[in-house]
Amino acid sequence: MTATASRLDRIAVDPEVVHGKPRIRGTRVTVQVILELLAAGETIDELLSEYDELTRDDVLAALEYAASVAGGTKVLSFVA
Repeated sequence: MTATASRLDRIAVDPEVVHGKPRIRGTRVTVQVILELLAAGETIDELLSEYDELTRDDVLAALEYAASVAGGTKVLSFVA
């Protein structure tokens, strides 16, 4: 990310939680679920109404994480 601060600190990876898939810190909502819902046409607002535990910044963190991975950037694994 260039214009704003990174949101990657919202992403957690822990082998003991959801099989080690990247997820939003403090939840069991995976980056994959967020991306699949957005790809299916859900809006961020719809996603937020379905998942009370998520914030707009959480969804943007999932997108940032995906963009970093797709761009070949090594993304650190955060355990929490």
